[in-house]
Formats: sequence, C-alpha cells, structure tokens
Amino acid sequence: MTSLWKKIAAALEFVKFSHTIFALPFALIAMLVAARGLPSWRVLGLILLCMVSARTAAMAFNRLADWDWDKLNPRTANRSRLVTPGTAKAMVLVSLALFAVGSWLLNPLCTALCPVAILLVLGYSVTKRFTAYCHLFLGLALGAAPIGAWAAVTGSLATPAPWLLMLGVLAWVFGFDLIYATMDAEFDRKAGLHSFPSRYGIPAALRLATVLHGAAWVFFLLFGLAAHLGWLWLAAMVGVAVALVLEQKWSRSSDVGKINAAFFQINAVVSLLLLSSALLSLWNRF
Repeated sequence: MTSLWKKIAAALEFVKFSHTIFALPFALIAMLVAARGLPSWRVLGLILLCMVSARTAAMAFNRLADWDWDKLNPRTANRSRLVTPGTAKAMVLVSLALFAVGSWLLNPLCTALCPVAILLVLGYSVTKRFTAYCHLFLGLALGAAPIGAWAAVTGSLATPAPWLLMLGVLAWVFGFDLIYATMDAEFDRKAGLHSFPSRYGIPAALRLATVLHGAAWVFFLLFGLAAHLGWLWLAAMVGVAVALVLEQKWSRSSDVGKINAAFFQINAVVSLLLLSSALLSLWNRF
C-alpha cells in the first residue's frame, strides 16, 4: 500500500494536481450562476469528472511533449523521474476517454464541444514551438472551463455572462503565465523554444502582464454585474485588485521564491475569493 500511495503521489505531482485550483473554481462559479444555486448531483459530478480529466490529460500531454527539454532545464529536471513515459501516455489516454464519456453524458452541446475542448487543452503544448504568444493559448484552454460548465448546466451559450467570465480567465491566465515564463526566458532562448519573455524581454513581459491583469479585473467585474451577484462580488473585486497589484509587485523581484508565490499563492487567493463570493451571493438559493 505504501508503494501504491507513493506512485499515486508521484503521478499527482507529475501533473501538478494542486494547480487545479486555477481553473476549477471558475468552472464552479459558472456552474453555480448558471444553475442559480446547485445543479443536480449528477451534473455536478460530471462537471468535476470532465474538469479533472481534461486538466490531467493536458498536463500529462504537456510533460510528454516537453520531456527532453524538461530534463535539460534545472527547474523542471525532476519531472521526468516521477513517472515513466508509458505511464504518462496511459494518463493521457485514460483521461481523454473519461472526458469524452463525461461530455457525452451531460448534453448534446457538451458532446459537440468535446473535440474543440480537447484541441484546446492539448494544443497549448505545441504552441511554444512556433509562437511567442503560447501563453495566450494557455489562457484559452483554461478559459474554456467556465464555458464548459455553463454549457453543462444550461445546454446553451446564448447569454453574455459565461463569455465575460471566459475572457476574464483568459486575460488572467495569460498574464500570470507571462510572469511564470520569466524564470525560463534564458533557457527558452538557448533551447530554441518560443515564449514572450524570451523574445521580447522580461520587462516587456511584465508590462503586458500588468495590462492583462487590469483587463481581467474589468471582465470579472462585468461578469458579476451580468450575473447579478450583488455587493458581495463587488467586495471580492476589491480583494482581487489588491491581490493582483501584489502579484505585479512580487513578479518584479529577483527572488525566485517570490515569483513562485506570485504565481501560485496569490492566484489561488484570486480564484478562491471569487468562488467564495459567488457561493455566498447565491447561498439563499441552495
């Protein structure tokens, strides 16, 4: 049993399962608002299945695509020691199968969107071969989460609310991935990989991240207004503004620890703060 748990822990670390906190809260926000409370347990379970399986497939595929480069990068060298390539391939295939089945069980719109979602979550991993704007594609992949959750509940995307949330997530992820990519700018240049910091420089990447996080804040605010989430959402937006300003400040530090904190800790606060405010706003409807 000890050996089994170690293998499970290694697999979870391989796909950075803890980073699910970036996309999952926004899928849950979209779900709660679309249902004006909690949907059925069946729909909730299928949304969670699709979210976790899609992200696991995306991360395992990303590790496979970057296997040789990750072994050369001191920051990522340990990844290839966590699981074998065969295990990683199995994780991709099983996760994609679970995602497809979950989409099919939800409704016809989710079934139709399934191939598009798979293309988005897997496609990000190859964009760094040819464009400095690979971070935009990561934003698109994570931004699809609230769109998928809204479609799962309503079977329709005819209202502006999910699109506003999607744009907010896209800009937010684009911005914080630019910050994270500054740590690999020199390695990317030497390896011939594309990223915004490696092509345009770290100062330009940080300036763009600031603009994007400002845009993200505006889209999150507009979503709250469109979804009629009230004063609790507006109060949360004050906290989000403080968090994003702090993230921008820490991202300009030469301390890798502070950059990591800006990436993970502050962004976790942003997503959980917005999820909590949506939950409280809709509490009386549960």
